[in-house]
Amino acid sequence: MNNYLKNKYPKDSINMKRHFFLEIICNLIILLFIYAAVSKLLDYETFKLQLGKSPFINEFSGVAAWALPVVEVFVGLALAFSKTRLIGLYASLFLMTMFSAYIYTMLHYSYYIPCSCGGILSKMGWSTHLWFNIGFVLLSIFGIFLEANKYTSVSLDKNVKLKEYSSPPYATSM
Repeated sequence: MNNYLKNKYPKDSINMKRHFFLEIICNLIILLFIYAAVSKLLDYETFKLQLGKSPFINEFSGVAAWALPVVEVFVGLALAFSKTRLIGLYASLFLMTMFSAYIYTMLHYSYYIPCSCGGILSKMGWSTHLWFNIGFVLLSIFGIFLEANKYTSVSLDKNVKLKEYSSPPYATSM
């Protein structure tokens, strides 16, 4: 991968590092969402039952039980392709913020806290899970920043004027 980055960003180590960090962030988020979706689908009945026990979403548990894994897969797919990556990062930010708000609300206002997360995520305590989600919220924000600014050249030389592209450098105007 290092040769790939060197060929893509020759003599531009800042943009190469920016791209490298963006790839790591996106791959971590893809891993999280695909893992969460698959573990929910593999144990679908338990997941649906746990959602039904939630005091805040029990009325919507039937729809949420199939919609959440589907949305998680779509977000993971959006992050996998460069043309839809920014949409995927915003969707990740939205979902992780909503999941964090849900956990916070459950911790502070619920008499019963069912765990509807799948796999290893269900082994975390609620406070740990909240901080885990907040970490992914921050990763999503950082990823949005990197993706939205990836066509801005950065120079370490103060005398060199920064060059901004309104579109990818390989796009041609007509």
